[in-house]
Parts: sequence; C-alpha cells; structure tokens
Amino acid sequence: MKVITLDINQGITTALNTGLQWIEAHLAVTYIARLDCGDICHEDRFYQQIYYLQQHPKVGLLGSWCIFQSPDAELRYEYTTPTQHEDLIKEMHLRNAFIHPTVVFKKELVEEIGSYPTSFEHVEDYALFFRMMQKTRTAILNQFLVTCEINPKGISIKNRMDQLKGRYMVVQEYGRNSLWKLLGKLKLKLLMLTPYSTILKIKNAN
Repeated sequence: MKVITLDINQGITTALNTGLQWIEAHLAVTYIARLDCGDICHEDRFYQQIYYLQQHPKVGLLGSWCIFQSPDAELRYEYTTPTQHEDLIKEMHLRNAFIHPTVVFKKELVEEIGSYPTSFEHVEDYALFFRMMQKTRTAILNQFLVTCEINPKGISIKNRMDQLKGRYMVVQEYGRNSLWKLLGKLKLKLLMLTPYSTILKIKNAN
C-alpha cells in the first residue's frame, strides 16, 4: 500500500490525477480501480471484474451495480443500470451510469485520452467516462459489487447543485445524440428544482 499525501488540499480532481500520475510513473499495471472512503467492496469484486475484462478484451471501462446506504442503514437503495455499451451510451445522457467507486478501466485509456479533466469541477469522473466511451467499448456487471456510503457531509451531497450544473455542461460537451442530449438536459433542469431530501425519499421508497 502506498499513501500519497498532498501538502495543500487542492480538491478531489488534483488528488485523483496525482494518484494516476504515481501509478503511471511507478507501476506496470493493466487495470486501474477506484474506491471512496467509507465504501465497501464485495469480497470478489475485483476477481469478477478483472475476469470479465480478460474475457472481453474490447471493453476498456467496466462498472457494476451498487447499493447506496447511510451508516445507520435507514436510507438504502439499489442503483441499477443497463449493462451493454449501446444502451449505456444513451443512459449516460441521462445520468452517470458508471458510479465512480465501482469502475475498473484500462490504464492505456488514461495514456491515450489523459487523466480526469480539470474543467468539470465536481463531475470529473462523469466527463472522463464520457470521453472513454468514445474510445472503447464499455459494460456494467449486473451484480451488486459495491456498497456506497450516503454521507450528508460528503463532497457529492454538499456540492449537489454545482454537480448538477457540471453534469449539464458534460452532457452539452460530450453528448452525441441530439434527442438524448435534450432529454438529459431537461432532466437535470428538473433535478435542480427538486430538493435532495425529496429525491432520497423517492429512491428509498423504491
């Protein structure tokens, strides 16, 4: 295990890219995975994902289904998505189908398209995965391989409005289908008008 400490807090994008730069400089690896603090992997998550990638060499970005849960388990919902590349292209116009802590991607993709873009604050992962989709086939395993923590003090919730605005910019920049692009932007406008507490109640009820 290698712990990299930055002298000054420069934000999540800088931290992510610092990690990628260290990997590129020090490790001869084929795949890179991600996990957030507080999230829990299923015991065979990496086995399942690496096995899939080895059996499907054209796939360069792979995610999985996941469960979102608060520390007290009062809030809990399953996050499911389409699993095949063509359907995921459409889905990405409506939401980020690749939940960041579930992904494994090929290191060569980073070498080809670059690291997390700094121009999309709070949605650097969404922008990166959209760019990856234009270079490689993608997939998502229909298994719940990660439990992601719902943390009211976490970055995503605290910066929710900025995230939604950032997602709007990503769809505007990288969306390729005009109809799905329009639908995605309309959905984001609606989410901007809806309190997060309401969204959580709806998800938890389902």
